[in-house]
Amino acid sequence: MSVLKVIEVLSNSEISWEDAARKGVAKAATSLKNIRSAYIKDHSATIKDGKITEYRVNLKLTFELE
Repeated sequence: MSVLKVIEVLSNSEISWEDAARKGVAKAATSLKNIRSAYIKDHSATIKDGKITEYRVNLKLTFELE
């Protein structure tokens, strides 16, 4: 039997929402083992002078407990 846990991670990028998600998963993977899935709960952007300056995602990461 496996036990899974879900945590929320906030991440950002100046490139894209996809890049923000990749960065969030990569950073979480440095301290979490057995990440099974990532669900993008929310995404938003920071706007300055009519242009997007930062992409943000709120990820729900599921991982298996040892």
